[in-house]
Amino acid sequence: MAAERTQLTIGTRGSKLALWQSNHIKDRLEQITGLPVCLKVIKTTGDKILDVPLAKVGGKGLFTKEIEVELIDGTVDLAVHSMKDVPTELPEGLIIAATPTRVDPRDVIVSGGNHSIDSLPEGARVGTSSLRRRSQLLALRPDVEIVDVRGNLDTRMRKAEDGEVDAVILAAAGITRMGWGERITHYIDPEQMVPAVGQGAIGIEIREDDGFMQEVCRDLSDPPTLTCVTAERIVMRKLEGGCQVPIGAYCRVVDGDKLVMDAFVGSIDGRTLLRHTLEGSIGEPVVLGEAMVDRLRDMGADAILAQVRAGAEDGVSGLLKT
Repeated sequence: MAAERTQLTIGTRGSKLALWQSNHIKDRLEQITGLPVCLKVIKTTGDKILDVPLAKVGGKGLFTKEIEVELIDGTVDLAVHSMKDVPTELPEGLIIAATPTRVDPRDVIVSGGNHSIDSLPEGARVGTSSLRRRSQLLALRPDVEIVDVRGNLDTRMRKAEDGEVDAVILAAAGITRMGWGERITHYIDPEQMVPAVGQGAIGIEIREDDGFMQEVCRDLSDPPTLTCVTAERIVMRKLEGGCQVPIGAYCRVVDGDKLVMDAFVGSIDGRTLLRHTLEGSIGEPVVLGEAMVDRLRDMGADAILAQVRAGAEDGVSGLLKT
């Protein structure tokens, strides 16, 4: 299988979580191919801008674009991403070729006061930079104050543990991958908060014409994960969502042959929340995703998203005025 390659190079961000994920894939690749694998750390736009809310930065591929440039140029053989960071429209010539088995997709709370959503004190300060989490949290708890929190995972957790904010909302997957699961104070059920598209999944991006890597990726990928993430990404792509839009979708396999998906679209202030659940065939993830988009549009999703985008130039503060 080694073909003409003498080694493989992974393009990755430099955060602790990104490096953990890339080293995990590195170990798998070395087992599969017998080749040495090295990492090339590439700083992305999202890594460089830490003092501005992501919704205000704007643009797509904040955590992937610079890595994809090197992948296209051939300086790396593959890119390892958190799937929730990957835009649904990839640069020409690139594909997501594998998604290893997904881990816990839920959002969680880290809090010095051991809080759940329901037990947060009135007026609690809750840290998140996600418009998806903001929308759903304010729908459940309109009394809380949202504080934009950026930085690496450990920094954000410490802001809650040290009392700078009452709680932060983060993804379970990153915390548990880093071995910090004991710091989680509450797991948020997807019934309360629909996860981000692709949350908990790792994506392997390669050049479409790289037959060697396509063959390797067949051994890396988990078909049920890829199926579910595919359905979720259809929802995001058809609704033209991204970091700047409060959209969530979570699909899972039930009874071996059935897909069940929850999805939502909401306003930034949480006053309007559209949520729906659909079932479909495991062999037709695209059909399920498209059916979900049709249902959300019937419920009024386009009007909500138009309102969100109309205020996007002013950032989150402007959106809250709509």
